[in-house]
Amino acid sequence: MQKILVANRGEIALRIMRTARRMGIRTVAVYSEADRRAPHVRFADEAVLLGPAPSAQSYLKGEKIIEAARQLGVDGIHPGYGFLSENANFARMVEEAGITFIGPRPHSIEMMGSKLAAKEAAKKFEVPMVPGVEEAITDVEMAAAIGRMVGYPVLIKASAGGGGKGMRIVEREEDLKEQMERAISEAVSAFGDGSVFIEKYVTGPRHVEVQVMGDTHGNIVYLFERECSIQRRHQKVVEEAPSAILTPEMRKAMGEAAVRVAKACDYVGAGTVEFLVDAGRNFYFLEMNTRLQVEHPVTEMITGLDLVELQIRVARGEKLPFAQEDLKINGHALELRVYAEDPLNNFLPSVGTLTRYRLPQGPGIRVDGGYEEGMEVPIYYDPMLAKLVVHGANRAEAIQRMKEAIAAYEVEGVATTLPFGRFVLDHPAFVSADFDTHFVQQYYTPEKLMENHKTEAAAAALLALRIHLENKRRLKVPETTASRWKQRV
Repeated sequence: MQKILVANRGEIALRIMRTARRMGIRTVAVYSEADRRAPHVRFADEAVLLGPAPSAQSYLKGEKIIEAARQLGVDGIHPGYGFLSENANFARMVEEAGITFIGPRPHSIEMMGSKLAAKEAAKKFEVPMVPGVEEAITDVEMAAAIGRMVGYPVLIKASAGGGGKGMRIVEREEDLKEQMERAISEAVSAFGDGSVFIEKYVTGPRHVEVQVMGDTHGNIVYLFERECSIQRRHQKVVEEAPSAILTPEMRKAMGEAAVRVAKACDYVGAGTVEFLVDAGRNFYFLEMNTRLQVEHPVTEMITGLDLVELQIRVARGEKLPFAQEDLKINGHALELRVYAEDPLNNFLPSVGTLTRYRLPQGPGIRVDGGYEEGMEVPIYYDPMLAKLVVHGANRAEAIQRMKEAIAAYEVEGVATTLPFGRFVLDHPAFVSADFDTHFVQQYYTPEKLMENHKTEAAAAALLALRIHLENKRRLKVPETTASRWKQRV
């Protein structure tokens, strides 16, 4: 494999290209008119304009991407995450064009892309499931019967869904009809598929996912877990590895269950099996993401592995260079997704120009980003500026290092989630690891964040005053009487 086209943009495109360059592989960037001067375009060896800014006219143009790859003699296409990364038709088209798709096989993407099909496959391999019915539901009466069977609250979820879309929690049967209609409508709008399923809503849930990696020789291993329970609008904001609540026995059980899920769909490459963990530490299969995850750096930090390099090597037909027993956890890692969002205004996107943009540096600090000072944050794409990742010898050290990295991160021109990240790190529930996916609803309000700001500002002012007075005392010139020599003059 001599040349790879990265069918993505921003930080993930850059991250893939850096590994490819280290491996001696040339890279091709694709870009929209809005990204003409983006860092990933300048970093690549070659670049191809896809079209106007909207994704539907640029980054989702699969045929145009494949045609460009053909013309430039590309050997492999890496889809990153988002956009076409979990599009089975695109993966199939890439293969039919005689180009290697750096990801799972199309039939694996198809199977795991449907939550209903994924549950059915996992169930055959004795993977624990949340109580419910693994079939499409459109009839409210049938839904009500399921609700009475498993008990409220229940969760209505779009079969083809993701990112919290087409998802509704129903506390009472009398609310079922309205919430189901909303979930179906949102699912049709977002995915073109209105099928939903209903399951018991797990109270006090934690979102724990397991990284898996498989090769074309039948080897599949798990690279331990990531805790992803700090979320807003069902989307992750803070992730860590390993999870603070897993015992070695539970880690092994979840890892082996994840491997069984991967085997159920004949998986090759990097994938993530997601689980819900209840208050009793029971875990249940949620879904499988057939791509590289946004939060993959925390796994890289604790394993010392480069997941993108492994993806490329597996796509080239190489065997995994290690077995399960060779893998060990080293220390603790945290990731904060730095979004251009305003945590004081319901996390709404904050667009504008990065008038000042300076990244933290130092031992154990990693920033995967796609922006530079002076760039504009466009409205067309996900508003994530970067991923701030830290590693420490243990969880306490990682938390402290993240606080220091946040303090050193300088952003002006847009609002970001950096203050929210500091709020999370300071909260007793996070420090004690006693939290679940309801952390934001339970503990966070803009007023509390403002109060934190005021407290920090007051402390900073007092410290500044103390330093000023101390310096004044040290530099004060002693009062003396005039010298006799001066008196004579």
